[in-house]
Amino acid sequence: MKYIVTLNGKNYEVEVEKTEAVITAVTDAAAPVAAPAVAPAAAPVAAPASAPVASADGTKVNSPMPGTILSVSATQGASVKTGDVLMILEAMKMENEIVAPCDGTVKQILVQKGSTVETDAVLAVIG
Repeated sequence: MKYIVTLNGKNYEVEVEKTEAVITAVTDAAAPVAAPAVAPAAAPVAAPASAPVASADGTKVNSPMPGTILSVSATQGASVKTGDVLMILEAMKMENEIVAPCDGTVKQILVQKGSTVETDAVLAVIG
């Protein structure tokens, strides 16, 4: 089943698999009683990264969700390839890799270890 979930004003499509479960219990001499089917908890769904915004200053790398910067692995002036990890963002006790959306040179790192960021905050600029 597909659901649309709104989180911090953004819509995300979440798909949950339907499974069947029947639990029977026998107490003393009573007839078996079927418990209601319970679907297993859905696996965590990664929030999609905010789309990078290209401008004359470069491509902005935005935070996909609010959280705390655990580490910054990119440095200003470093060359990066699409998919290179720039930093780790902790949100809801999960570590999320923030990756380069394009090839280029890191023009700016706008956060540091321990920074608290909001959704769509600019974390870095790649030129």
